Amino acid sequence: MLWQKKKKRKKATKPKAVTQTAAPQQPVEEILQTTKSEKKEETPKQKKPAGKKYKKVLSPEKAFLDAFRRLTNRHRAWDVWRDFITMFACSLSNPLDKEHRDKREALYLEIIKKYNKQEQELFPELAAQTVLALEENPEQDFLGSIFMSLNLGNESNGQFFTPYHVCELMAEVTMDNTVQKVEQDGYISINDPCCGAGATLIAAIHAARKRLEKANLNYQNHVLIVAQDIDSTVALMCYIQLSLLGVAGMIKIGNSLTEPIINNDSTENYWFTPMYFSPIWTTRRLFGRC
Repeated sequence: MLWQKKKKRKKATKPKAVTQTAAPQQPVEEILQTTKSEKKEETPKQKKPAGKKYKKVLSPEKAFLDAFRRLTNRHRAWDVWRDFITMFACSLSNPLDKEHRDKREALYLEIIKKYNKQEQELFPELAAQTVLALEENPEQDFLGSIFMSLNLGNESNGQFFTPYHVCELMAEVTMDNTVQKVEQDGYISINDPCCGAGATLIAAIHAARKRLEKANLNYQNHVLIVAQDIDSTVALMCYIQLSLLGVAGMIKIGNSLTEPIINNDSTENYWFTPMYFSPIWTTRRLFGRC
């Protein structure tokens, strides 16, 4: 066998290590800045707006009853009602009726002394709610309806106020000749010898107003109210509502059978609405036209 020269084995070459250049490390400050910017870019979660608590607005009737009941903690409901009506009537009468001012001012001060400071502040609230109620809906017997809802009517004397829709029906039937009467005499007078809180008169006033407005006449200058009731509290309720409606009128407290309204009568128990003292009605009285 021929001798063969051994071939030289090639030495296994070790793979050269690939040297990777490491990226330069960022300073800590730069890393913090980038994280902050990323947080800014993220849309912040919107917080749900907290639900606003709105104070519930009460109707004039409910607000009136709420204030009234707060006055009945120490006083009887009937006494509170009578005192409120009397003081409200005095406050409407005194600015213009100079003849009765001193007497009615003394009556007002005598009544208000019965109540403490917190209670005294509730009476203007009752008056304000009455005004708001008649501004929102002038065609209503607001005080009469509140009076009956509080069960303050005198059933033993047969005291029951006529529902307003019945009063409206009677007014529509009886007020047809309003414009003709005004054109003839310059005004029309509406008389109720047992007026109560004035529901019948209020309905008649608005029936006359609608007819006079069609003839371009202002009812406040051409409608005069003459009323009477034996109960002083309900008579003053009528006085208050007629005054707030801006109608000229006179309300007498007394028995319409034994002490009816007559010419040259004593005005001691008379309550004249503010509109009664307006220039047009004062002029009519001076010339004897009403």
